[in-house]
Amino acid sequence: MAQVVFALLAVFLVSLCTGQDFCPKEKCPQYKVVETHQDFEVRLYGATDWITTKLDSTGARDYLAANSRLKTYVKRQAEAGFEIPDDCWPVLVTVTEGEGDPKMSVSWFVPSGGKKGEIYDPLVKLETKPEATIYVRVFGGAPSTETGQENTKILREALAKTGKTFDPSTHAAATYESYFSFTHHNEIWISAASQQQN
Repeated sequence: MAQVVFALLAVFLVSLCTGQDFCPKEKCPQYKVVETHQDFEVRLYGATDWITTKLDSTGARDYLAANSRLKTYVKRQAEAGFEIPDDCWPVLVTVTEGEGDPKMSVSWFVPSGGKKGEIYDPLVKLETKPEATIYVRVFGGAPSTETGQENTKILREALAKTGKTFDPSTHAAATYESYFSFTHHNEIWISAASQQQN
């Protein structure tokens, strides 16, 4: 649940990306706000590219290892003449709950101008997320388990209260700065029903 997501984000002490002001156009996925509510907004995102790797557990070691795999993949791409910037945001931690342990992944945004090669890595995939409607709750402060739980709960309750249908099993936490940043822009993302967020 949200506790899993923000336990991971709380150990994002060794950020492998460099912080950016929220949200430079060339560094972040672009979207259109189509509705605004007291506790959330409805955003329409165009298709976006990401590099993604699996998280094996909620432990700090596994989280840092996942980010290291993405960093190594970006470096190998650069050595082969392809460019995937490693200073783009957000970093997404996605959790899908179901039977057994939740499935978790870490994703880095890839801007449209990046040159993406076909270097094979069994642990990293380059994926395109289709156009999607995402319910987003924005909040500040250093990410923590408590703020993650609180904001995910607020978002789900607000969606139910306003009659929005949403994916009840998958959610993501988006961070836009290093943990050491003086300011923090954090988001909880929940997809509208009938859409899947990988």
